[in-house]
Amino acid sequence: MRGQIVSIGELLVEIMREKVDQPLGVAGTFIGPFASGAPAIFIDAVARLGVNCGFIGTVGKDDFGRLIVERLKRDGVDTAYIRSLSDYTTGVAFVTYFSDGSRKFIYHLPRAASGKIYEDQVDSDYLSKVKYLHLMGSSLSINEECRKICYKAARVVKDAGGKISFDPNLRPELLGIEKIREISEPILSSCEVVLPSGEEAKMLAGTEDAEEASQKLLEYGPKIIALKRGKEGSWIFTAKDKIKVPSFPVKEIDPTGAGDCFDAGFVVGLLKGWPLEKAARFANAVGALAVTKKGPMEGAPTLEEVNRLLKDSGACQII
Repeated sequence: MRGQIVSIGELLVEIMREKVDQPLGVAGTFIGPFASGAPAIFIDAVARLGVNCGFIGTVGKDDFGRLIVERLKRDGVDTAYIRSLSDYTTGVAFVTYFSDGSRKFIYHLPRAASGKIYEDQVDSDYLSKVKYLHLMGSSLSINEECRKICYKAARVVKDAGGKISFDPNLRPELLGIEKIREISEPILSSCEVVLPSGEEAKMLAGTEDAEEASQKLLEYGPKIIALKRGKEGSWIFTAKDKIKVPSFPVKEIDPTGAGDCFDAGFVVGLLKGWPLEKAARFANAVGALAVTKKGPMEGAPTLEEVNRLLKDSGACQII
């Protein structure tokens, strides 16, 4: 199966505190493991929306790795380019949530299988048919080898006429902000669309205002900035327009993965050639549904579920 949308990067399991406001450095209970990794959440959401897609990455030959691959396969992701290594373990992230909405992570990635993506996994014939390659700042941040692989994949897709979407997905736990800006620049200058949160846009652009930051990011070369604003919906910026699209009211259970699912909805909309406002409204619905279940991938909705939310909200169905 040829993936119209492909992502590349870290595959990991997430193990989270059962309750909020429990620091990671004290004894307490956790729940999980859940299949995770920002680019993996993205591609799983794309598959659940009914679009052919694939993933390039690596897991350990262990139970965690099998859990991830089986989940992606079950939801319809092409896993042919996911490698399983016997001499490395699958990446793990431990996370806790706080009442103010913040999170704290401890990652086991750079020396795990997640950080071992090899050049021969970047199949030029496979990638030359891809319409959109989705990359994330977290993948660029793992190590130099992963970064080079992402850059190579982007060149192959661009040279073949495909497009790049980029979520900065800043992880200061992995690299400092100045280094993140440096390694993001080659992708920023070659991508079609950037999908940051307000804080990510401000950090990446080096400004204190999210709207100003979005305008500044356009100067790098992207045609579209899709600014994620959580409960306030999303703002879409182009060289000529600024479009504000409202969110959908839902009961939040777990915010993890909402931004990745928004990305999936928006890139699917671009793939289908929808007007930007329509793509953003669809993406807002996908992101809203993502927070209604506990676990990073568990809330990723099907197309039927998205259409139901759109219909119930008074909007016409998308498809």
